[in-house]
This record gives sequence, structure tokens and C-alpha cells, in this order.
Amino acid sequence: MPEEAAGGILRIDLTALASNWRSLRDRAGGAETAAVVKANAYGTGIEEAVPALAAAGCRTFFVAHPGEALRARNAAPRTTVYVLNGLLPGSAGFYAAHDVRPVLGSWPEIEEWAAFCRSQGRRLEAAIHVDTGMNRLGLTVGEGLALAARPELKDFTPALLMSHFVGAEERDNPLNARQIETFAAVRNALPGIPASLANSSGIFLPQKPHFDLVRPGYALYGGNPTPGAENPMRAVVGLEGRIVQLRWVETGDTVGYNGRWIAGERRRIATVSVGYADGYPRSASAPGRSGEALATGMALVGGHPCPFAGTVSMDLLAVDVTGAPEGALARGEPVTLIGGPLTVDEVGRRAGTIGYEILTGLGDRYRRVYTGSAR
Repeated sequence: MPEEAAGGILRIDLTALASNWRSLRDRAGGAETAAVVKANAYGTGIEEAVPALAAAGCRTFFVAHPGEALRARNAAPRTTVYVLNGLLPGSAGFYAAHDVRPVLGSWPEIEEWAAFCRSQGRRLEAAIHVDTGMNRLGLTVGEGLALAARPELKDFTPALLMSHFVGAEERDNPLNARQIETFAAVRNALPGIPASLANSSGIFLPQKPHFDLVRPGYALYGGNPTPGAENPMRAVVGLEGRIVQLRWVETGDTVGYNGRWIAGERRRIATVSVGYADGYPRSASAPGRSGEALATGMALVGGHPCPFAGTVSMDLLAVDVTGAPEGALARGEPVTLIGGPLTVDEVGRRAGTIGYEILTGLGDRYRRVYTGSAR
């Protein structure tokens, strides 16, 4: 798709991605720095992001599903790939065939993996997940403490012991200290197994719970791992929509489905070729009257902040561009939907969600333009 024919253009800076990984590596205090590349590398593209991270020095990747593991394995053949969502019944052969590692989080998973390894006569690698507070996946703490006595550990190689923070982005959350202490106790009960607890925000905690390996995800892609403080990461993603039509609406006219936005005076509206089918959230819609201070969707048009007008629809959204520079207002001109002050965190806030959802929802209809490299 040539850029001139694309309704939306997604720009991904691979140099910034690699720089973010190096910055997190330098902060991790000697722990290995992995990369979480699930959800299509947070919307940036596994096939492009993984080689850039590998070229920067990353040697371990985490995904959520086996299909993502195949893509990561093909993109960086000489690296380690873990599948976070566990071992589904009957899937052990897949992992062995493609040299990827399951993250085992229950006794049935451990027993099935151990039985498969016995049947193959090989001690294959896997990670073990112990739940220290999320109550989502993982062995209980008691099960983790008792794991050393289990005979199944003789049948496979536990290559990593891991858990996951509940609220590391909240620096003073008392759960952080409790989880660090609990995880350290489980680690002490299983000596010799490399340990991993810290996600993006965990890397920045004052306790420095880096252990042997850290697993950043969101921060790699420009999200702020330290909410409330200045973002230490470089922006990776930029999104532009294209103006497909301009019109004036008169006082009292409505814009969009169900007439939820009303012009309080004569206003100029730009219709932009991006909608919720492209992953831009409908929750960024702007009901009300023009001129009201609404914390909803916003675009930059010629560098000028312009609020959305009405409901984000499947393929289109409307922007009130009355105050934008005239030179930026023409059919085909770009409007910035992510970029500059409209960071992924700010876009998420304005849509009543989080930057994670903005990134991972980036659709496949955009023209993707990759710039930079791992250098």
C-alpha cells in the first residue's frame, strides 16, 4: 500500500525500540534483560521488532501464545522463547518440535511436561511460574516451596523461576515489598534456578528486584513505566490519519451517529480515515457541545490540538479543526493521532483506558512504515 493511498499511517522507530531495550538493560544491574513481544510486539510487529531487539543484544523473548512463539522463533532463530500462557493439554510435542519453552503454572502442566520428557528421553527446558499475589496463573506459594521435593523436577530442566508483580507501576504499593519477599523465599527453596520477577515498572522499583532476568514489555515500546513521573523511555510509535473530507457545520448541527455532538456555533469538521476497526478506541468519542472542555479524543492538526467531534465510528472519526492552521487543512493532509504530546499514555487516558490497550489494538489496515535499526 503506497502512503498516498493509505487512510492511516503507523510509523515505528526501531532505533528508539533498541535504545529503550539498552536503557532498561543498563538499569537492570547486571541481570539479563529479556523482551516481552506478545500481542504482535505490542502492535509494532513481531517480524520487525524481534530482529531489531536481537540485534541490540536481546537473547530471550516472551510471548503469550504458541503461534506468537513460532513467529518469534522464525524472526530470531538463535534465541530463547518462552510462552507465558502455559501448557495446553496435548501441546508438549509442539514446544519440543519448535524449540520453544512453556511456562508451567500448575501441577497438571508440570506432570504433563515431565511425562512428555520421559517419553522422549530428554530433559527439555521450561519455566516455572509461582503466583505471589496476582491470582491469575501460577503455582501457589506453598506448592512452589514444596517443589524441590517433587520427582518431576528430575525429568525436565527448570530453566527459569518466575512470578509477576500486581502493581509495580505504583511505587509505594505495599504489595510490591510483600511479593519481593515471598518470591525470594521460593527462590531460596529452589537454589540454582535463575529467577525473574521484574516487569517494566518493576525494573524501576527502589528495591531493585532484578534477580537474574528482567522482562520489560510496555516500556520497550515507549510506554511510561513510572506513571506520575517523567517518562524515561523514547517514543516508538506514531500514528497519522488522513483527512478525507472537510465541511462547515452550522450552529445546532450534529456530527456523527446518534447526534451526540452539537455545534454550539459554526465549526469546521475534518473527517479522518481511521476508526475503531483500525484499533482506535470508540471510547475516545466526544459527546456534548463544541467548546466544552472534554477529556476525550484529540488530534494534532498542523501542530494545533483539535478535539474530536462526535462518535468514533468503524472506519472514520471527526475532528473539530476550526482553530487549526489553514495550510494543514486539505484533503489528504495528515493529522496526528499518536505523537508528540499525544503519547500512548495520554491517548489511553483520553479514551478512558490505558496505553497498553492503545498499542496492542493497533490494526493491520494501517500502512506501516519502519524507520531506524538496532544501532
